[in-house]
Amino acid sequence: MPDASSFYITTPIFYVNDVPHIGHAYTEVAADVLARWHRQAGDDTWLLTGTDEHGQKILRTATANGTTPKEWADKLVAESWQPLLKTVDIANDDFIRTTDERHEKNVQLFVQRLHDAGHIYAGEYEALYCVGCEEFKPQSEIIDGTGEYEGQKVCAIHSKPLELLQEKNYFFRMSEFADRLLALYESRPDFVQPESARNEVIAFVRQGLSDLSISRSSFDWGIKVPWDDSHVVYVWFDALLNYITAVGYGQDDAAFDRRWPGTHIVGKDILRFHAVIWPAMLMAAGLEVPAKVFAHGWLLVGGEKMSKSKLTGIAPSQITETFGSDAFRYYFMRAINFGQDGSFSWEDLAARYQAELANGFGNLASRVVAMVNRYFDGVVPGAGAYTSADEAVQRVVAEATDAADASIASFAIHDAMSAIWRIVDELNGYITIQEPWVLAKDEASRERLGTVLYTAAEGLRALAVLLSPVIPVATTKLWAALGASALGPLEAQPLRDAGRWGQLPPGASVSPLEALFPRIEASSE
Repeated sequence: MPDASSFYITTPIFYVNDVPHIGHAYTEVAADVLARWHRQAGDDTWLLTGTDEHGQKILRTATANGTTPKEWADKLVAESWQPLLKTVDIANDDFIRTTDERHEKNVQLFVQRLHDAGHIYAGEYEALYCVGCEEFKPQSEIIDGTGEYEGQKVCAIHSKPLELLQEKNYFFRMSEFADRLLALYESRPDFVQPESARNEVIAFVRQGLSDLSISRSSFDWGIKVPWDDSHVVYVWFDALLNYITAVGYGQDDAAFDRRWPGTHIVGKDILRFHAVIWPAMLMAAGLEVPAKVFAHGWLLVGGEKMSKSKLTGIAPSQITETFGSDAFRYYFMRAINFGQDGSFSWEDLAARYQAELANGFGNLASRVVAMVNRYFDGVVPGAGAYTSADEAVQRVVAEATDAADASIASFAIHDAMSAIWRIVDELNGYITIQEPWVLAKDEASRERLGTVLYTAAEGLRALAVLLSPVIPVATTKLWAALGASALGPLEAQPLRDAGRWGQLPPGASVSPLEALFPRIEASSE
C-alpha cells in the first residue's frame, strides 16, 4: 500500500483510430496540472498516459487505409499522439501502449488468474454491438435510426447502426459484484466524483449487472486468451489493465506496491467502464480498487460534443500555434468548471488571453521588473516597515496558496485558478494605489518605494510558484527575470510553502523580461 504522499494519476489511454482533438488535450492537461502540483508539493507523483491499440475499430481503420493494425498504430502514435504531449507541454512519467510486451504478457497473467479462480466461464452471446464504442450496448443507449439509417437500431452516442453479433465468448461473472460495488460507493463517497457521476453509477448498478463478455473470436487483432488462442481479450478488458501493467503488476511488486492504487481522470462517456467494470475486475483479482475515479465533462463546440466521427474536432495545434501552450493550458483550466461540460469558443479564448494573461498577469510582471530595473538598478530592494496595505497583500498571498491547494485536493482546478488570480488582482490594485512612479520622484520616499517594489516582486515570486503547474513556460521566464534562481529552480520550490512571505532575497538581480503573453494581431479571416 503506498504511503499518504503517493499520488499516481492516469489519463485514459486514447484510441488510435484517428488523430487527437482538443478534448483529448484537455484531459491530458488536467491530469498534468494535478500531477505537476502534487510533484512540486513533494508528493511521490507518477503521471501515466498512453494509447489503446487493439479491437475491431483499429482493425477496420487499418484495413481501410491499406495497412496492418500494428503499422497503423505505430504511425499514429509516432506522428500524432506522442507529439500531442509536446504540443500542450505534458510532463508525463510514462507512456504505455497496449501493444507493449509488458502490457500484453501481464494482461494474460491477470485473465488467467481470474479464470483459475472461477470468475470466467464460456457461453453463447447475441447482442447489438457498437464498433465505435467497442461495446455491447445497454438498452438505454439503443435508439431508432433516422434518415439514411431509418428502420435500423443505432448507437445513442455515435448515431451509427449497431451490429448484431452472435458468438461463443468467455464471460466475467460481473453480476456477482453488484453488492460489493454498492457497498464501495456507500463507504467511500469520494470514490466516484463529481457527485453527478457518482449518482449515475449507483443508479446503473442498482438496476442489476449482467455478466460481461470478455473475449472475441470473430477477429484476431488483440491479446490472445491464454487458454484458448482462438479468442482475443475484449478491448476494454485489455485496456483497463494498463493502469496496473504500467506500474509493475505481474513483474515488479515493489513498483506496484509503491504506486497502486491510482487516481483516474476520465471523460464522462467512459465512466461506467472505470467505476463499475474496472473495480469489479480488481475485486475479483484480490487487488485494491482505485483511489478515485473523476469524470470530467465534455468540451462543446457550437453546443455540440466534439467528435472524430462527426468531424467537429479541433486540433490542439490550431490553438497553440497562435496562442502558445501556456494559453491553451490556462484557458481550459480556468474557463471550464472541471467535472462539468464546458463550451469552447475562439472569441472567449482570445478575450481571456488579452484580459487575463496579457493585461492581468503579463503586464503586471513586466511593470514590476521594469520598475526594479529603473529605480533600483536591477537589484531587488529590501523592505522597510510594512503598512496595512502591504500586509493585506501578504495575507492574500497566504490565503490564496492554502485555498488553491485545498481546491486541487478536491480536483476543483478552476477554483484553484480563481484563488491564485486573487493575487494578480490584488497586486495590480496595490500598484495602482501605491503609485511607485510618484514615490520615485521624491528621495524622502525612497524606503517606501523599496517596500512597495519588494512587496510586488515577492508577490510575483509566489505567483510564479503557484502558476508553474499551469503555465510552466511563462513562469520559468518570470522566475529567471526576478532573480529568484538563487532559491533554486522553479520546479523545485515547495508549492504548499509558496505563501510564506519574504522568500525572495533582497539584492537579487533582476533581468529584463520580454512580454510573457505578446499581443496577437487579429487575423483577416
